Amino acid sequence: MTGDLPGRAGPLALSLLVPVYRTPLDYLTEMVGSVQAQTDPRWQLILLDDGSGDPDLTAAMAELGAGDQRIVMASLPVNSGIVAATAAALELATGEFVALLDHDDLLAPTAVERVRNAIAADPQIDMLYTDEDQLHPDGEFWAAFAKPEFSPERLRGQMYLGHLTVYRRSLIDRVGGIRSGYDGSQDYDLALRATEQARTIAHLPEVLYHWRIHPQSVSHRADNEPVFDAARRALADHLVRVGIDGTVEQVHPVGVYRIRRRLPATPLVSIIIPTRGSHSYVRGAERPLVVHAVRSVVERTTYPHYEIVLMADSATPAAVLDQLRELAGPRLRVVDYPGPFNFADKINRGAMHAAGDLLMLLNDDVEVVSADWLETMVGLTLESDVGMVGAKLLYEDGTIQHIGHLYQGTDAAHLAGGAPADWPGMQADLLVEREVSGVTAACALLPRAAFEQVGGMSTQFPINFNDVDLSMKLTQAGYRILITPHAVLYHFESKSRVAAVTESEVRILRRRWDRRLDIDPYWAYGRDQVADQLSGYVSAP
Repeated sequence: MTGDLPGRAGPLALSLLVPVYRTPLDYLTEMVGSVQAQTDPRWQLILLDDGSGDPDLTAAMAELGAGDQRIVMASLPVNSGIVAATAAALELATGEFVALLDHDDLLAPTAVERVRNAIAADPQIDMLYTDEDQLHPDGEFWAAFAKPEFSPERLRGQMYLGHLTVYRRSLIDRVGGIRSGYDGSQDYDLALRATEQARTIAHLPEVLYHWRIHPQSVSHRADNEPVFDAARRALADHLVRVGIDGTVEQVHPVGVYRIRRRLPATPLVSIIIPTRGSHSYVRGAERPLVVHAVRSVVERTTYPHYEIVLMADSATPAAVLDQLRELAGPRLRVVDYPGPFNFADKINRGAMHAAGDLLMLLNDDVEVVSADWLETMVGLTLESDVGMVGAKLLYEDGTIQHIGHLYQGTDAAHLAGGAPADWPGMQADLLVEREVSGVTAACALLPRAAFEQVGGMSTQFPINFNDVDLSMKLTQAGYRILITPHAVLYHFESKSRVAAVTESEVRILRRRWDRRLDIDPYWAYGRDQVADQLSGYVSAP
């Protein structure tokens, strides 16, 4: 490798590592120009030619770096691949922080300034990532990616950190640098290793990176099996390091994965179902909803160790209870609930009668679709900091009813309600298991210890928002709340009662959690943006 090492960069300076290989000269010129146009001059740009063997490119690089000591140029004698080139560039980096910049992408003019200011404000930051968008051949910027706050479960499903991700150099060194053997997914491998040890991982919610999209863009092609194989291996390595016993499955042609966890044991799950044995029409026939729900649980669930705690109003017809006993046999425990309807109180009392260490809150107007729904949800609760896990719920017509709560503008709603069941989300976010702000109690699994630690459900919310309040209490206590798209049920919402929001419940909710309801840390898109994307979406036949 040839190239001169410049003087040491100043405190908090940012070294930008750019492997170059036969880059179109106009793309390279624009990339370098975007760095030189930074409002904060404290950067170092390392251009590492990965054996391109192109004299015109060599001459162009020399001209681009002429007269600017912050630009370092070096080369490898032969093409050695993205990992070797990135590692060679890292050797030349003198900044306290390092970022990877693709040879054909652009930085926003304030990128370095905003990154340095954020790091200066919090000396515990070891990693920082920003939002990004796409630069298309027509010169238009599309598809701004409003990323969530750090979401470790989502990172196991996709490399959502993307660009611009900034690392403290000492952290990179500590985790072993850029590892060979992961070409094409070397950034994913680095991100997984670094997030395991970083003190603080910060999200800067501004579009500071423009990702150029063209036919050769690796991450937008489904025919790059070596890249996806490297990603799967990086994830498998990560699972070993963090102690998760599971396998990696690719669930989308372009870089979306599922971790299928193996269960070391099958702890007892207590399924708590409040009911009054109401009848309604489901699939064109009138039937007792709770019987339909329990039948689907008994006939389709493959998880072996569960009980059903039925919190039955005194008005529940005896014939309905007889049907349930016949269906569920010794798994069923019927608890009489004589008071007026209070969903939260029913759940709390059901937990008192439950024998399991895991509590499944389940409405009486659901139908199990995924046979392994409990295995999937139980697997996610095995991590000690997970306080609740929700499922993907569908309306009777097959559209999405629930795949996580959305808290925006002091409003609590269901995310993506009414969208096609196969809609992947704004950034494939509905295809992955991920952190959310809350989930519906129509189907939610909790460790008993977490439920009891936060005092269960507040009976001040007898009808609505009891699950929102429970979610807020759990996250306030330091727990993560997860949603999985791989546990699917139908939810015939509001068929067991007429939905109504009371003023007192709204008032109490906003008094308790008003500020935390204003901005959702895990979903930054507005309803208009979602509607725009959905308007052009066509479900697969």
